[in-house]
Amino acid sequence: MANVITSFRIICALALCFCPAFSKWFYAFYVLGGISDILDGIAARHFGKETKLGAQLDTIADIAFTLVAIIKVVQAVPVPIWLIVWTVGIAVIKCINIICGFLLYKRFISEHTVMNKICGVMLFAIPLCVGMLPKQIVAVWIILTCVAATFAAIQEGHFIRTGKEIS
Repeated sequence: MANVITSFRIICALALCFCPAFSKWFYAFYVLGGISDILDGIAARHFGKETKLGAQLDTIADIAFTLVAIIKVVQAVPVPIWLIVWTVGIAVIKCINIICGFLLYKRFISEHTVMNKICGVMLFAIPLCVGMLPKQIVAVWIILTCVAATFAAIQEGHFIRTGKEIS
């Protein structure tokens, strides 16, 4: 059941590809994808079906959904170069973490830390805020999200390299 819910998030990501950013269909698939991200973990724990495959599928769905949403938003809203550089820096740290996980443990490591979950919520809120809140408030929220994501990526790398939280 949980993997079906997670797979639905991938379908929502694909649907977002065909929706104009900030349209009613964009928001519908975006919110449904976000809800599926919450429900899949709850379903897995409730039914006692937490698996490594499920955790990996969840990570893949998160990456697909986030990338599509970011691409749609970035195409619709001007993004300053400093934000692009910062985001690429976070992505590089995350890629290094994935490589280290493979080198150290010979498998894909997907850390679902509390900080990663907080960052996910913060990141999810950004497209919902664009157009609804003043630009200055959205800008501060984006900066806070980048700070949190930088910390989360570094923390994740530390956990991977020290073996803490590795399941």
